[in-house]
Amino acid sequence: MKRNVLYIEDSEKIGSWVKEELEQRGFSVQWLLSGEGAEKEVNQHEIVILDIMLPGLDGFTVGKRLKKAAPAVPILLLSARTSIDDKVDGLQFADDYVTKPFHTDELVARLEVLIRRTGGSYSERISLGNHIEVDPEAQMVFDKRTGEEIILTGKQHQILMYFLRHPNKVLPKEQIYEAIWEETYITGDKTLMVHIRRLRQKLERNPDSPEIIETLKGIGYRVKL
Repeated sequence: MKRNVLYIEDSEKIGSWVKEELEQRGFSVQWLLSGEGAEKEVNQHEIVILDIMLPGLDGFTVGKRLKKAAPAVPILLLSARTSIDDKVDGLQFADDYVTKPFHTDELVARLEVLIRRTGGSYSERISLGNHIEVDPEAQMVFDKRTGEEIILTGKQHQILMYFLRHPNKVLPKEQIYEAIWEETYITGDKTLMVHIRRLRQKLERNPDSPEIIETLKGIGYRVKL
């Protein structure tokens, strides 16, 4: 199920980049260039991403109005400002604060935390193929045919969750390795390939003909939702 985001950002360059990145990771994004009329939209969404530096009404004013209109919808502030006063002022109404420049992995991680905290749809289970179900909040994987939990190793679990944070996106093996092992990938290293093979043995109906973890030869892997 897609997670609905209201994104308010006046920079077309930043806005289009963030919108594209989030949509590739399974979010549904409504992007507004200003805060005008945002109060009418906020209750249709699970979370708000709000830039502070907006034309017309500034982000602080818009944020306070949104929180009044929809107290249960969390607000994540984005700002190039780094002063403590700005952060303190923002957190009077917002639920989290990210300073520009930021990496989309950090943005997505913070969004997921806020959505889970407020009971948003990310707490619902995710289906992989016709037989695997993942409960992201409980961090558990199940075989729907038997109802039994599939036990993954720590690294297998990290790899699967990384795929789920980047649904439908082709991920280079170097990117996956460096995100999971937190060290530079060395050309020819087979560590990731071995872990993917063992993960497939637990998730795929036929590991030799995978339906869930797709290999793109010479590039990397992809998990489709």
